[in-house]
Amino acid sequence: MSAIDPKSSEILLLSGTGNRPLAESIARELGGVLCDVTVEPFADGEIFVRINENVRGRDTFIVQPTGPPAENIIELLLLIDAAKRASAARVTAVVPYFGYARQDRKDQPRVAIGAKLMANMITHAGADRLVSVDFHQHQVQAFFDIPVDHLYALPVFVEHYKERDLDPLVVVASDVGAAKMARGYARRLGGEIAMIDKRRPAPNVAEVVNVVGDVQGKNCLIPDDMIDTGGTIAEAVKALKTQGAAKVYVNATHGLLSGSAVSTLAEAPLDEIAVTDTIYLPEQKQWPALRILSVAPLLASAIRNIHDNTSVSILFE
Repeated sequence: MSAIDPKSSEILLLSGTGNRPLAESIARELGGVLCDVTVEPFADGEIFVRINENVRGRDTFIVQPTGPPAENIIELLLLIDAAKRASAARVTAVVPYFGYARQDRKDQPRVAIGAKLMANMITHAGADRLVSVDFHQHQVQAFFDIPVDHLYALPVFVEHYKERDLDPLVVVASDVGAAKMARGYARRLGGEIAMIDKRRPAPNVAEVVNVVGDVQGKNCLIPDDMIDTGGTIAEAVKALKTQGAAKVYVNATHGLLSGSAVSTLAEAPLDEIAVTDTIYLPEQKQWPALRILSVAPLLASAIRNIHDNTSVSILFE
C-alpha cells in the first residue's frame, strides 16, 4: 500500500528512543503530539514495544534512526510490526539517519552488504514507505522495494550560511565523490570550487595529499554528508590553513562524532562546524564551535505532503 485517502486517515506520529527530541520537534511542527508508546527492555535486554493508542486506519509515521547502537534498528522493526498488526492504514519509516549505508557494495572478499540487509529488514517488517535524509550513497534508494523519499539537508545549511558574510568563498569538496555536492553549494552561495586530494589507507583513516584550487586569503566551506571520527576533516582544515585560507567552515548532515572526534575537531583550526539533529548529540559531545541545525521543519513538511499525497520534491525547488 503506497497511497491512501488523507480524508479517511489521520496522521499518527510515533517514535523510538533513537532520537526522541527530533521526533518531538517534528510533532510540534505538525501541530500535534507524539503517540504514546512503550519501549522498554526485559531483564535480559530483549526489547518490548507497545503502541498505547488506537492505530487502526491511521496514516502512521515512525521516527527512528538506524545508526548504532543496534537496538535502534530493532526498535524500528518492532514498531513497524506493531503498527501493521494494529491495522494501520499505511506505515512510513522516517529514518533521519540511515545507518549501515556505507556498506553499500561488496568491495572486499566475504563482506556483507549491510545497506541492502537493512533495507530488506525494514521492507519485510511491513513498512510501506521510507523517508530519510542524505544517504551516504544515493544508490541506496534502489535497495528498497518500496517508495523512498530521499530528502536533502542542503537548503537548511544554505539558509544558515546566507546569514554570514562568506565572501570571498571557496567551496571545498572533501574528495572526488563530494564534487557534485560542492557544486550545489557553490551555485546557491556563490564562490569558487576547490578539492581535497586524499587517500584512505584504512577505514576511518585518511591522509590529505594536496589541495587542488586557490584558497589563499579566502573563506572555505567544506560540506559533507557525515562526520564520524573527525580525522579526515581535521586534516583537511589544517591543509587549507597551510595554504592560506582565511576562515574554514565545515558542515555535515549527520554528526556521528565517534571516539575522540569531539577533541579532534575542537582542537582543529576551524571557525565553525554545523551539523543537523538527525543524530542526537548530548551535551558532552558539544563545544563552542559546534552549531546544531534542525531538520524538523523539513521532515514535518515531507510528512505532511506524503499524507496529503502531494509532491515531496517540490520542497527543494
